[in-house]
Amino acid sequence: MGRETVLESLAGGVLRLTLNRPAQKNAFNSQQWRELREALAEARASDSVRVVLLTGAGGAFSAGQDLSEMAQSTTAPAGGGSHPFGAFMDELCRFDKPLVAAVNGVAVGIGLTILLHCDFVYVAEGARLRAPFVTLGVVPEAGSSFLLPLLIGWRGAQELLFGDGWLTAQRATELGLATRLCSPAELLAVAEEKAAALAALPPAALRHTKQLLLATRESQLAAARAREDDAFRVRVGSPENLEAVRAFFEKRAPDFRKL
Repeated sequence: MGRETVLESLAGGVLRLTLNRPAQKNAFNSQQWRELREALAEARASDSVRVVLLTGAGGAFSAGQDLSEMAQSTTAPAGGGSHPFGAFMDELCRFDKPLVAAVNGVAVGIGLTILLHCDFVYVAEGARLRAPFVTLGVVPEAGSSFLLPLLIGWRGAQELLFGDGWLTAQRATELGLATRLCSPAELLAVAEEKAAALAALPPAALRHTKQLLLATRESQLAAARAREDDAFRVRVGSPENLEAVRAFFEKRAPDFRKL
């Protein structure tokens, strides 16, 4: 199926999915949420796909949620309903084939938290990562309030979520967000080599093993997502969120002291 915001290429059992909104640094709009969910669902159902490799077009991985859409809505992106984020997350959380990420540039918001659901994460030197939820007047999403402390520890999660700066690719690797730091020139080759090695393993045994791993956190992850969704419904459209979004489009620092 042809898609605009997610490009697909299948070879040797490895499906490469490339986020394709380069003019927006691959920030997610409703179409991209839907198309990536559809691509993952089809990959999960296809016997031809053994591994998925996720990367971004145009020198960026993903700049997160498209704030122009957020500015037009007072409904929380994580809140389900008609917004496609919830259905996308359902598919991502149940995806039981190996998922490899090649982070080739900025990874912000969901561009970072999606990595918590990947099995191997390769990040290019010079890439920068950020979780700007608090500075946008909202809260973490994608189950990251549970997965971040689980993966990088409580202090590492606080460093990432309470700060408003960028993580370098090296620091992300030190924290355990990434499997390996690569030069930009070797990034895709390294990720493809790992994906090909995974694709050569017995597929049913590999998939069964991932299902067992996912089962160990299934209920806790679902509970964390429910809490985050409830919090998002409160936070999106709040005075802090509106000020943060206005400041972004006005290219100024937000001023939360007056709120």
